[in-house]
Amino acid sequence: MFDLPTKEEILKGLTTDVYFIRTEEVLRKNNINKRVTMEVAQKGMPEEYPFGIFAGLTNVLKLLENKPVDVYAIPEGNIFFENTPVMTIIGNYLDFGIYETAILGFLCHSSGISTKAAKCKIAAGDKIVLSFGARRVHPAISGMVDKYAYIGGCDGFSVVFAEKLIGKKASGTIPHALIIQVGDTLETMKLYDAVVDEDVRRIALIDTFGDERFESLRVAEFLKDKLYGIRLDTPGSRRGNLKKIAEEIRWELDIRGFNHVKLFASGGLDEKAIIELKSVIDGFGVGTSISNAKVMDFSMDIVEIDGKPLSKKGKMSGFKYAYQCENCLNQRFSVKSDDEIICDCGNRMVMITKKVMENGKILWEEDIESIKNRVVSQFDKIKKGLYVV
Repeated sequence: MFDLPTKEEILKGLTTDVYFIRTEEVLRKNNINKRVTMEVAQKGMPEEYPFGIFAGLTNVLKLLENKPVDVYAIPEGNIFFENTPVMTIIGNYLDFGIYETAILGFLCHSSGISTKAAKCKIAAGDKIVLSFGARRVHPAISGMVDKYAYIGGCDGFSVVFAEKLIGKKASGTIPHALIIQVGDTLETMKLYDAVVDEDVRRIALIDTFGDERFESLRVAEFLKDKLYGIRLDTPGSRRGNLKKIAEEIRWELDIRGFNHVKLFASGGLDEKAIIELKSVIDGFGVGTSISNAKVMDFSMDIVEIDGKPLSKKGKMSGFKYAYQCENCLNQRFSVKSDDEIICDCGNRMVMITKKVMENGKILWEEDIESIKNRVVSQFDKIKKGLYVV
């Protein structure tokens, strides 16, 4: 239904590329089942991203649970760079090879969303960033998009189903559809205030019919201290200079004593727009640029056969451990787990690769808040390293 595979179909390998099915047929027919070490890493970063946020590990471990494999990985939510070995799987090929497509799908998509969200939140600083991109993706993955946007640093999200995944309440304002049916912005906010639970913040959308400045003042004068904020979502054909419009609204609200009212912007925003607007805007609803973020282009390659280094050309063979400088986040890798690697900044690097699964038993579990905190804790060092716009 809705063009979706079931959980059981994914576990059966029905979402794999067909050549893995044929590979399995050939290997089984000829009694070939090598013990392989397969490494996940990225060669080249999308757009201008010199870094990524590693996400999706939890789903990979659930996929491989009870399979006779060992898995090593860097922590979920950790920064990574080109060629960093983010995850390594060791086992007999026929026990997990069919899942390569699904494994990469989990990691590439989740990491792309979390990375874009991180870039937006880093750009916003202490300003609010909300994930508003559900309408740009298949509804079946809308909760997943909000989950990984939240992990990447977003302060809130809009999808109701994501509440189950994240453990927090969804956020939102009001749509144009409500105002158009009521016929007036102020009348809409009166009805909204009378009906909606008082715990929900009153944020008025003020660009449906009239001038944004005057609509803002009308609503503020009625709701007074109950008005938490106003949202600008003016279409591009009518927008003009959004920053100047916001500055005018801010001025008019402030001189009338409505300094508490926050200004929110949405519609076509990304980290560059946030940087341009954050001097006057208090919060950003970011949709398409997060939900449709470029995926991370991880590959999953054999680097050892039966414990001996072997790989295709262009790929460095051998099991590798990732190392990271705790001072500047630079990374290197080594075949040794106890190597002494000195960063260019002079600090000794720390080995960050951990065993997260042993013979199909999950050894690592972490809640969403812990993963998100890891992401956010890196922001200052990421900015210091000039890894963002």
